[in-house]
Amino acid sequence: MSTPAAPSLLDRLSTNLLRILPQHLLAAGMHRLARAETPWVKRLLIEKISRRYGVDMGEAANPDLDAYPSFNAFFTRELKEDARPLADNAILSPADGKVSQIGAIDGENLLQAKGHSFDLTALLGGDKQAAHLFENGLFATVYLSPKDYHRVHIPYGGTLTSMVFVPGDLFSVSEATTQLVPNLFARNERVICHFDTELGPMAVILVGAIFVGSMETVWHGEVRAARGQPTKWTYQGEQQAVFAAGDEIGRFNMGSTVIVLLPAGAASWSTDVTAGSSVRMGQALATPLIGR
Repeated sequence: MSTPAAPSLLDRLSTNLLRILPQHLLAAGMHRLARAETPWVKRLLIEKISRRYGVDMGEAANPDLDAYPSFNAFFTRELKEDARPLADNAILSPADGKVSQIGAIDGENLLQAKGHSFDLTALLGGDKQAAHLFENGLFATVYLSPKDYHRVHIPYGGTLTSMVFVPGDLFSVSEATTQLVPNLFARNERVICHFDTELGPMAVILVGAIFVGSMETVWHGEVRAARGQPTKWTYQGEQQAVFAAGDEIGRFNMGSTVIVLLPAGAASWSTDVTAGSSVRMGQALATPLIGR
């Protein structure tokens, strides 16, 4: 397990600045800019990000940068069909990225960073009944950087039961910020997707961040709701979409974090994946324990 670098002075200054800046106004501005179809604007953004982060367009279904009508279309690009093989009989990584933390939930406490934990009920938007299902369960947190593939896939086959939009802050979710902002993942805006699986309940949580213009799911589109209290959608009957392991369920319209929750005893984490590990969508994170 790698030890994260201590936050720099610049990290501390930028985090403190975000405490006072209009986070949602900045995100709204990025939302418009990322969707601008003015040729020189979208080309400038695409080229700068591609060069700075070394984006591998050889994996893209369409490697032609000029073919994307906007920066957001490039950022959420589809990959070739064989770019991300799926591990067999496994809990899959939901996205490309870096594992921030992975392990067991201590009662209702999840590890955010060394010396920082956050509350399960708070993460789930105050839903105590949902939190009870994951007490002493399992969790994995995957951070997506700007260079990563930004579509999110279901880690294990399941049936959609509900979705919750939780309004909140839009702090950065970088490695440094997780060390500087207490309860970061329970404070930031997020979309909580609940599924029923043969292992029991599973939650896949898309956590927003500064400059994340929006989050989308394949069954709803862009998720928007009134600010203030969480908004919940419950799915029944024909509304309950069924997903096979590795199916796409959503995407970030800029970088952010995905958290996966499983009930106690549902799986055994892979010894090859620890905090600090780089992962790709479809890679095995854990072995499911069927008939537990």
